[in-house]
Amino acid sequence: MWKEFKEFAFKGKLLELAVAFVLAAAFGLVVKSVVEDLVTPIIAAAGGKPDFSALTVKVGKGIVRYGSFLNTVINFLLIALVLFLIVRTFQAAMRRREIPAEPGIKTCEFCLEQVPAGATRCKYCTSELTAA
Repeated sequence: MWKEFKEFAFKGKLLELAVAFVLAAAFGLVVKSVVEDLVTPIIAAAGGKPDFSALTVKVGKGIVRYGSFLNTVINFLLIALVLFLIVRTFQAAMRRREIPAEPGIKTCEFCLEQVPAGATRCKYCTSELTAA
């Protein structure tokens, strides 16, 4: 069992997954900083109030802190927007990077994988392909 575990752990897949996880965590911190340190102050300058956590409403004997919820929703939307813009920019850069195709081969315009020129559907992402 130990031998099987060592093969699993050190063959590369687990190590690659660990590296990807650490990079994703670091990337998350960068995106969070962009949102909190750059985007939110711009919104505060335009809207006048960067923090809604003080907004509450009293219901019976309890207090509903809907302002904190609004902060979380706004933070999520801003992070999603920043990630969308980063991914979109990366994909556009990848599309510009032309890979010369071999004769009889074309590049899928969606996933950028090479497929036979006569293919009508990409074997990698299953997108319908335009005629060559």
